[in-house]
Amino acid sequence: MWFNPIMKWLIRSPLHGFVSKSMMVIGYTGRKSGKHHETPVNYVRDGDDLLVTSYLNRTWWRNMLGGAPVTVWLMGKQIQTNAEAYSDQADVSRYLQAYLDRIPQQARYFNVTLDEQGLPAPAEVSQAARERVIVRVRLTT
Repeated sequence: MWFNPIMKWLIRSPLHGFVSKSMMVIGYTGRKSGKHHETPVNYVRDGDDLLVTSYLNRTWWRNMLGGAPVTVWLMGKQIQTNAEAYSDQADVSRYLQAYLDRIPQQARYFNVTLDEQGLPAPAEVSQAARERVIVRVRLTT
C-alpha cells in the first residue's frame, strides 16, 4: 500500500505521537524466504499484550503461527519480543471480544453492533472472527 512507507517513517520519527496510541510497526522474518519484513498495524493494548487484527486472506501473519520473534516500534521505542498468530475461530472470537471491549468504537469496522451498555454483541463478534486472525504481541517475555 502506498501509505505503508509513510506510516513506517512517522511511527519511527519524533512525530510518532500523532499515531502511536493505536499504530505500531511490526518487523518479522519470513519463514520461507528468510527475508526481513515490516508492516504498520493498528493495535489495542490488553494488559501486557498488544492485539492486532488482520484478514485471513492476508499472509504476513502466517509468519507468527506457533510464535515467532518480532521487533516492534511502539511509542517511539524499538522492542524485541515475541508474537503469536491465532486463526482458530474460538481464539479469534475471544481476542476480538477483548479488542472491542477495550475500544468499542472500532466495532463498526468489524460490522459489529453495540448493545445498550455500549458493548459489542458476542454473536456478531463471532461472525467477524470467521474472516479474521489475531496476532498477540507480548510486551513481557
